[in-house]
Amino acid sequence: MDTDSTDIRLSVDAGFLTPPPPRFVSIHGLCRTTVHLKLEGLNVAGSIKLKTALQLVEDFEREGRIAADTELIESSSGNLGVALSMVCANRGYRFTCVVDPNTSEYAIRIMHSMGARVIPVTKRDSAGGFLGTRIALIRSMAAGDRRVLWLNQYANASNWRAHYRWTGPEILKAFPSPDYVFIGAGTTGTLMGCARYLKARSPRTRIVAVDSVGSVTFGTPAARRLIPGLGTSRKPELCDASMPDAVVHVREEDTIRCCRELAACGLLAGGSTGTVLSAVRGMADRLDSTQTIVALSPDMGEKYLDSIYADDWVEGHYDLRVASPSTLNQIA
Repeated sequence: MDTDSTDIRLSVDAGFLTPPPPRFVSIHGLCRTTVHLKLEGLNVAGSIKLKTALQLVEDFEREGRIAADTELIESSSGNLGVALSMVCANRGYRFTCVVDPNTSEYAIRIMHSMGARVIPVTKRDSAGGFLGTRIALIRSMAAGDRRVLWLNQYANASNWRAHYRWTGPEILKAFPSPDYVFIGAGTTGTLMGCARYLKARSPRTRIVAVDSVGSVTFGTPAARRLIPGLGTSRKPELCDASMPDAVVHVREEDTIRCCRELAACGLLAGGSTGTVLSAVRGMADRLDSTQTIVALSPDMGEKYLDSIYADDWVEGHYDLRVASPSTLNQIA
């Protein structure tokens, strides 16, 4: 007997969301030694935030905090919103993401495709960014409706636990005692989780936090920032400034240059990757040829095609000549 297909509810096993085996590429020409770049964008969500999304939701499930009528909500500049949209859609949860004008249309379209509700804010906060405005809206929504549950990546320890669980062990399995590990700082979840794991097991490893000029996370003055991913206009509760051994701030112009150099070598990387590798270049005089250097690449470059990789956008926002020759020697 034929079965009416409308009576069948499609489901997809959650295994596709499992973070894949780690992948490193070797980059030469930034300093006197090889930089081992860990590509975190090679999963179904396209970024390292898949790990964060899984840990946030799984911990809420374990604690029994998600009910049938719960609406999960989060603030995101793009990557976590995409990852949470996937995880929530797969589990049958309602999800709302609060975004701002720096969020790419590409990321917003993906969220919509997964059934997420996307709410944009346009008013800047007191530091000139949008994070404070996004969080204020979420607090207001959660206060007015008991069904709205904020995952809160900025204060929730599940954020750093994701990288204590996955990212830190992956680094040490590939490179048992690296000399330096360069990690971008946004919510600081990746930074804190990796730093805690590495310091406990490889005390000689120096952790370098990489931030954007204009970010207030480590106490520097607020300024305009246009590239999503790293940096904040409000210090995250998770941030323990004593954890990194050094902090490097990178100008967005240098981020763009580095991303375009990588693209000229065949690697279309996301903005945060350009920032992190620019920090390696900035510390080149301290890195010698015998050292093992690891850097994290949070995502790939497809979400940045209309910004970092668009000449009109770059020239309209920065005093920058975009047709610069590549100085990277090789990517292997």
